[in-house]
Amino acid sequence: MKIEPRKQGIKLVSRMGDGIENRIGMTVKNRLEVDDLKGEPEELQWYRVPLPEGRSGDGSSYHTYISRGTENNLCIIISGGGVAWNEYTAARPVTGGKVAAGLPNFYWNNLRPFTQLMNINIGITNTKNSANPFSKWHFVVVTYATGDFHIGNSEFPYKDENGEDKILYFNGHNNFRLTMEVAKRLFPNPDRILVAGNSAGAFAVPALAPEIADDYYPNCSDITLLSDSGLLLFKDWKRTAKEIWKADSRFVDALHTDNPTVDWYEALYSEYGERFKYLYASSTRDYLLSSYYNDIMTKQYKTDADVQQVFYEQLKRMSEQLREITADFHFYIFNWQMLPLAVGKGGTVHTALKEISFASRKSDDVTMADWLYDQVNDDMYDIGMNLLEPICS
Repeated sequence: MKIEPRKQGIKLVSRMGDGIENRIGMTVKNRLEVDDLKGEPEELQWYRVPLPEGRSGDGSSYHTYISRGTENNLCIIISGGGVAWNEYTAARPVTGGKVAAGLPNFYWNNLRPFTQLMNINIGITNTKNSANPFSKWHFVVVTYATGDFHIGNSEFPYKDENGEDKILYFNGHNNFRLTMEVAKRLFPNPDRILVAGNSAGAFAVPALAPEIADDYYPNCSDITLLSDSGLLLFKDWKRTAKEIWKADSRFVDALHTDNPTVDWYEALYSEYGERFKYLYASSTRDYLLSSYYNDIMTKQYKTDADVQQVFYEQLKRMSEQLREITADFHFYIFNWQMLPLAVGKGGTVHTALKEISFASRKSDDVTMADWLYDQVNDDMYDIGMNLLEPICS
C-alpha cells in the first residue's frame, strides 16, 4: 500500500524528534544527571531523591529534586507536564517525535533523563543565575508525570495507539505527599514559603495549598502562591476528578464550573482568607493551552489566531473572576510571541516560571523574577494589565 507523502513526512519528522530527544536524554544521563541524595545535602547543589513508594504514570519509578540554599526560605515548585482526562488523551503521552510532528500529545508519563531539563537549573530553579533573586533559597520540586493535576489516586485502564492494554497510574497526590515529607525533613522551619506551579502545576497550587500550610508548615505565617498558566475550560472537570482520577472529595467538591483554577482558589480563599498571598501569571494568547482547548472543543490539536483570541477572552474573564475572589489577587501578564510551530501558527509562549525568560524577558519593563520577588517581600502590584482590554482593575 502506498503511503501518502504527508504521512511519510509526519513519520520522518516524528522519528527525527524522537532521535533528538533520545540524544539529549543520553547527554543528560552521561554528563548532566545530578547525584542521588545520600546523607545531608551540600549548599547550592541539586540532588535527586528517589521515592520508592511513588510511581509515574506508566508505572515506572518516581523521584523529586531538592537544593539546599543559603537563605532560610523555601520554594516549593509544583511542576507541569500536561493532563489526561479520558482514554484518548491517556493513550497519547508526550514524546519528542509527537512534539516535532505536531501530533496530539497530552502529558508526560515518566521521569526519563530528558525531564531533568524541565525541572532544575532552568528559570526560577537556576541556582547559578545571579539575576535570579531566588537562587539562594531552598528548593523542593514536586515532579509530575501522572497527568492528573497532582491530585489523582487511581489506576486507569486504556488501550494505547497500537491497541494494547495499558494502565495509567494517576498517582499524583501520593507523589506530592511523599515529596512534602522530604521537604519537611530537610527544611523544617523556613521563614518564608513560595508555592509556585507552572502549567498543570498551576492548577494544583490552590488545590494543594491547604495541605502544605496545615500538614507540613503550620508555623510558617508567610506563604505566597503563584499559578503560572492554569487556564483550560472543560465542563467535565468534576467528573474527571471524581470518576477517572478518583481524587479526594475535598478536591472534587470544590469544582462547580468549567474553570478548576478559579474554583479551587475560591474554595481556598473562603476557608483561609488572607493566610496566603495570591498571584496569577499568563501570556495573552498561550499557544499550548489554546491547542488543548481546541482539542476539547473540536477534536483538533492545533492552534491558530481564532483559537488564541478565544483564549484571550477567557483570560480576561478569569482575571476578573480571580480579582472578585479578593482585591489582593495580583497578576503578571505578558505577550511574548512564539515563532510559528508545527501545531499551529503564532500565539504567545506557555509559562515563564521555569523558562530561560524568567529572569530576562520583561513585561512593562519588569521581569517575572523581579516582580515575583517583590510580591514575596510584600511589595504588591500588577504587571501587564494593560494587555487585557478592558483593563481589569
